[in-house]
Amino acid sequence: MITLGVILLIIGLLAQISILTTIGGVLLVVGVVLAVLGRVGTKVGGRSHWF
Repeated sequence: MITLGVILLIIGLLAQISILTTIGGVLLVVGVVLAVLGRVGTKVGGRSHWF
């Protein structure tokens, strides 16, 4: 999710498409939050692991 967010953010900035920039930023933030919660050991959505 973080990788997809970065890719969409870069494409959105280079092509000057604001919706891609917005979606990329949101995906990046959500991905980082879920990664941090997973590293801390907090259960997300009732699951302790996502793999």
